[in-house]
Amino acid sequence: MSYKKIGVVVADKDEFEPFVKTLETPESIITPFKSAFKFPCGSAQVTVVLCGIGKVNAAAAAMYLADAGCDLILNFGLSGGLKDVRRGQFVLPAKFLEHDFDLTPLGYKPCEKPRQTYIYGADKEITDKIADAGIASKSGTAVCGDRFISSDVDRDFLINTFSACSCDMETAAIASVCGIMKIPFVSLRRISDDASSNAAETYNDMNINEGASLSEAFSSCLKIICEA
Repeated sequence: MSYKKIGVVVADKDEFEPFVKTLETPESIITPFKSAFKFPCGSAQVTVVLCGIGKVNAAAAAMYLADAGCDLILNFGLSGGLKDVRRGQFVLPAKFLEHDFDLTPLGYKPCEKPRQTYIYGADKEITDKIADAGIASKSGTAVCGDRFISSDVDRDFLINTFSACSCDMETAAIASVCGIMKIPFVSLRRISDDASSNAAETYNDMNINEGASLSEAFSSCLKIICEA
């Protein structure tokens, strides 16, 4: 499928700025968010937004891009590693859910939303193309919440409850908006830490020193999508 308007949501400036530096003709635009650029990619026009960390910021950016007419929304960033992944690995999650949505005292399952979809899916056609190119070697479930996971107890809960491969603070919020608006969504995540007690140290190290590698990988993904 050919896309005319592609939106990209990025939460952290240390992920956003290295990507913008890879662009040949970025045009700064005014949005409600911290920073945003437009640039051509094949026959598509791409808008990349720096939204800030967390689910509310990410959902707002996704809705902004949907309202702007984007027919595909993408995301990239760093994630904590959970089940069967290693630090530095690139992951293309197939499913997304909010691990911090909790109505269990009312008899619901963890993350379950009454009478509402609460497990969101990535676009399989695009994820398959990216996987075939060898950019990411792992799929699975990404869990999302407004909390940086940095304890063995929390890590084990997410693995045992959701069988999740990664955790982050934005993906399920973007996926939720895309599901409502019927817009395909794909996220490329790089594992920065193991979500245990030393997670903050290893996350900061990768965020500062490895941003260019993440940007290059996402640029390759974007090229594959635009040339499809």
